[in-house]
Amino acid sequence: MRELQAAGLQAAITLGLVVLCLALYRSYRRPYFLWWAVAWGVYVVRIGAIVLFLRTGTRAWLYWHQVITGWTALLILHAALVFWRDRPLSRRDLLLALFPPLWSYIAIYRLDSFLLAAGPAVLFLSLATLWTALVFARYRRASGSRAGALLAGVFLLWGFHHLDYPLLRARGAWNPWGYYLDILFVLATGLGILLLVLEDLQRGLATLSTLSGDLHRPAVPGDPLKTLLERPLSLGGVRGSAIYVIENGSGRVSRGIGACAAWEHTVPAPVLAAVANALASRRPVVSAAADDYTAVLPIIQHGTARSALVIVGGARDPFTALDHDFLIALGQQVGAALENAALYHGLEVRAAELERLSISMSRQNEEQRRRLSLELHDETAQVFAAVKLQLGLLRERAGPEEAARLDRVLELTDTGIRGIRNITNDLRPPLLDDLGWLPAIRALAAEFAERSGHAIHFDAAADLPALSKDAELALFRAVQEALANVARHAEAESVMIRVTRTGDALQVRIRDDGRGLRPGFDAAAMERNGHLGLVGMRERITAVGGTVDVTGESGTGVRINIVMPGIAND
Repeated sequence: MRELQAAGLQAAITLGLVVLCLALYRSYRRPYFLWWAVAWGVYVVRIGAIVLFLRTGTRAWLYWHQVITGWTALLILHAALVFWRDRPLSRRDLLLALFPPLWSYIAIYRLDSFLLAAGPAVLFLSLATLWTALVFARYRRASGSRAGALLAGVFLLWGFHHLDYPLLRARGAWNPWGYYLDILFVLATGLGILLLVLEDLQRGLATLSTLSGDLHRPAVPGDPLKTLLERPLSLGGVRGSAIYVIENGSGRVSRGIGACAAWEHTVPAPVLAAVANALASRRPVVSAAADDYTAVLPIIQHGTARSALVIVGGARDPFTALDHDFLIALGQQVGAALENAALYHGLEVRAAELERLSISMSRQNEEQRRRLSLELHDETAQVFAAVKLQLGLLRERAGPEEAARLDRVLELTDTGIRGIRNITNDLRPPLLDDLGWLPAIRALAAEFAERSGHAIHFDAAADLPALSKDAELALFRAVQEALANVARHAEAESVMIRVTRTGDALQVRIRDDGRGLRPGFDAAAMERNGHLGLVGMRERITAVGGTVDVTGESGTGVRINIVMPGIAND
């Protein structure tokens, strides 16, 4: 009676495992879940056969119990092989399936020796179970799966447990504890299957979602294609990945890493077939051949699938427990991310071109300023000097009335010469070319104080990093613009200029004690309204790799902080 109760409990628990496998198959449509459901369903029938034998004593039920036991072991093994390699049924499987009915007939109806009758059947059952353990052990080795290790251990112990049947269980020594031990094995198998699903979900979602997140960052460092290819290598058993693209009507592998590195030259025919299928159906495609699988994830761009992510490995489908709808959505996200990365790269290229153009225009502008300054100094100023000399000679010979008028002309001439000198200094101060940017800024500050009447406090550290010629010019113009803004807008009494070193960079801080910035100050709005001073300063500095920060609340003055990277040589 206790044996029948134990068998009934085992049947109920195994039936629960059948329901679990069917539910997993319905959710994920993976064939091995269906095979496991079939295997455990047959296992329930096996329990029913032994129960009928115990109740009726009919040898036919014992025969079918032995047959179904062997078939159950083969079905569990086949489900494991489908899980591991998506292995189809073969002629060898059909031949192996003939052994249980043939030998069971011989053992039950033709042999009198129990050990001789039970030995080959038990050995067949144990070997099939140990083979299943070996399948999961290989999966554990290829993918590092803990669930694979659990299932390998369960079937290993179960395989050795089968060997005690002719010695103990068939003689009643294990009743009903043998059933309870089988129940533990069934529960452990169900737990292992659930852990496989959870493990696949966790690993697959983490890897592919992280991939999508990486590509959707506004500024992905490095090569986005490299990021796309390297991330799947964290999936269990993955040995390589590649990007297949269609351009101008023909397809090719644009990039491959790991086992797919050689595909940039020659793509295997099975891979081409899988890619063509995935791009045509716009659904993930997984194919297996020999010791490898190939998984193809179509990438949707502009509503069409014109590229695909190809993954190869030695474990099995890397998208095992992931829903196809999720993978399709992921393909769309990856496609959008690649488009964004291409746009971002284009913007970076355009920004670099604009920076080079800005530097080139600044150089041309400065060259024009230098040329005009030289022309004014060498030609116009010399002409004024000659005019003044001639006027002086005329004054010596003129009468009192004419002398007074010539004195007025001489004053105007002096004013014109000073104006030309100021213009030449503004256009291109000679100190900037002769002595460098620091003496030029000192002279600029002193001249500003003399012209405007502001008190200037200038402080420069002794050890300053060297700057490129472009950076020196940009810094000089920035200080020049800052002082001009103080004169025009600040209503200040004093200005402080401090030049220091910050690591390998140069820092220039300019601060006045004027009225400060008005509330709601916006440099972009100023640019739109035609106030280009601060905007031009920022463009000059950023074009040579520096930064400009303008702050200052109303009534507290304006603070301009310029940081310029230093260099060893120009």
